[in-house]
Amino acid sequence: MKNSLKRLLTLSMAAASALTMSVTAFADEPYDSYSYDTWEDPIPSQSGYRVERTVTGAEMGLSRLNDPEDPLFVSETEPTSISDAKDLFMDEERKEFWIADSKNNRILRLNEDLEIIGRYYGVTGDTEINIDENTGLSNFMNPYGIYVTTSPFTGDLTMYVADYDNSRVVKAKVVSETECELIYEYTKPEEALYTSKTFNPTKVLVDNAENVYVVVKSVNTGSVQFARDGSFTGFYGANRVEVTAAVIAQKLWRTIASNEQIAGMTRNVPVEYANFDIDADGFIYTVTEVSTNTDAVKKLNPAGYNIWDNEVGNEYNFGDITEAMWDATTNTTHSTRLTDIVIGNNGLINVLDYETGRVFQYDRNCNLICIFGTKNSTSDQRGSFSNPNAVEALGNNIYVLDGAKNDITVFTETMFGKYVHSAFEYYDEGRYSEAKADWEEVRKRDGNYTMAYIGLGKAALNDGEYSKALEYFKTAYDQDDYDKAFKYTREDFLRNNFTLIIVIILAVIIWLIVLKIIHKKGIYIIKKKSKEGK
Repeated sequence: MKNSLKRLLTLSMAAASALTMSVTAFADEPYDSYSYDTWEDPIPSQSGYRVERTVTGAEMGLSRLNDPEDPLFVSETEPTSISDAKDLFMDEERKEFWIADSKNNRILRLNEDLEIIGRYYGVTGDTEINIDENTGLSNFMNPYGIYVTTSPFTGDLTMYVADYDNSRVVKAKVVSETECELIYEYTKPEEALYTSKTFNPTKVLVDNAENVYVVVKSVNTGSVQFARDGSFTGFYGANRVEVTAAVIAQKLWRTIASNEQIAGMTRNVPVEYANFDIDADGFIYTVTEVSTNTDAVKKLNPAGYNIWDNEVGNEYNFGDITEAMWDATTNTTHSTRLTDIVIGNNGLINVLDYETGRVFQYDRNCNLICIFGTKNSTSDQRGSFSNPNAVEALGNNIYVLDGAKNDITVFTETMFGKYVHSAFEYYDEGRYSEAKADWEEVRKRDGNYTMAYIGLGKAALNDGEYSKALEYFKTAYDQDDYDKAFKYTREDFLRNNFTLIIVIILAVIIWLIVLKIIHKKGIYIIKKKSKEGK
């Protein structure tokens, strides 16, 4: 009872302190920043990001599409805003952004400042799909996904488009700011292994060998995989069926049910994932939009197996840990629906929650760094979203594409965020002592930030300050590291006091021997006197 009361008072004071700092420092943000403590309870936290700006079609310079004198001219009636854009991609090599402007049936190319430098409405080449009689282009129809890379085989800038309503994925060589030439079309596989009646691609990515991975609507056996030559090679990284009481009960019932009863049962099938990304090492990361505790976020190795499997090791949590979170800004309760993921060139993992409009940022080891953003379709305030469809990263900047507000929100680091990112960079590289100064700055700004105490504990452990390490780990309720520090503390004590301990042990042994001798001598004298008395 006493310990529980102490814990409650400590948490209350820390939360009040963090809330005061957060509200005071970032009162202009339309969301309350928070994190999770050791017991997985949400607690107020300093904001790691602030909104720098929102970029609409006007700021992108889409009016150039209406100007007959401009090389990007299309027509005087061409829409100058994006509409229901489904995907955003950042080409790290060129620092260019690409937008799948879905409802406008076009792909937009932007520079680092999010200004238009190219536009593409279709492809030229040998195809019969959706040919425009006036331009000769095979027009895009509702493009859902975009991926751009430099081909390691040809050196060409290559664009892959998940052309949803045309039931194809287009691979095209980008030859100018307005033209791209068809290289290959990936369409519905004819093999018996592909059982879906349709082929409506929503997202696409490519690995270094130019294998193509496609998320296809209504296909729940993983992403559809094609080789570089266009051949269908199977499925990659399917989600598992979430084990619930209903699933277990149905499985047991199937063992005794008749064929008619089995035919009438609801099928338990994996949930298709919503989006994916690939890192520099070739690992593919997937997110599942439907609320699920199984395979919500996965890191897949080349064989398609999830490295972040809670059933075989550490516990991995993504999005809001609690089943439903109360948003004080909108007075609503939300559940997690993860819709996009991006691995930045700094190694940080950014996951976008469609339901709440929040971005959850993690380090390479899946430690939560910060949470920012919110969903509010009735507000025009920057940093709140209506349909957050995609997230991208450039350096430590984060970009969120809103398909309803038709803009891109740019988030930049706060001072708190800079210290946190610097600390995690050292921490993930095992340079704990070098991270110490940054963790101290983080602690000054947010005394409730658990990872700061773990980081300082690791630094103290690395520097041989075991007593300090014990205190830091105790504050963070980090049992595993506390046990490790305690082991080192015990070993250090034994090493520093070995001679004294040996002397004490020998003294005790000698004392016991003396006592034994005295005891025996006393018995001998007593027996002798007894005999003399007789």
